Amino acid sequence: MKRTLLVAVAGLAVAGLGYIRLAPMDPVEWHVDPEAAQRTGNPNDYLVADGGDRPAARSDVLPGALMARLDEVALAEDRTERLAGSPEGGFVTYVQRSRIMGYPDAISVRAVPDGDGSRLTIYSRSRYGKSDMGVNEARVKRWLAALDLA
Repeated sequence: MKRTLLVAVAGLAVAGLGYIRLAPMDPVEWHVDPEAAQRTGNPNDYLVADGGDRPAARSDVLPGALMARLDEVALAEDRTERLAGSPEGGFVTYVQRSRIMGYPDAISVRAVPDGDGSRLTIYSRSRYGKSDMGVNEARVKRWLAALDLA
């Protein structure tokens, strides 16, 4: 009896972890304009936008070229894919999953014209939990540094 219960509990745990690793990310819910994002209030998101954790990033590169470069930076990282949008459209949401558990994070990015260059906004957030141990902030800072916008 104890063994059967233990096997059942272990099976449920594995199934739950499998669901997290394979959890679908609905573009309708996760493809969110960083400028209009409704923050969760949890410490597992990071917003680069006026009024966010730091102001929007500014670049002397036009939006199309900036988004093309950002797309290269994002997709060069392991376990990252485009969920919705396109660099040509100036608005993309990526999903990046953690290495071991496969927890998904959504990263929405928008570039708009700003004078002779661009203004870039980014909203990176976790789907699960309340804490991300700084993962979303570190990712955004890494991407900005790769674009020379740190």
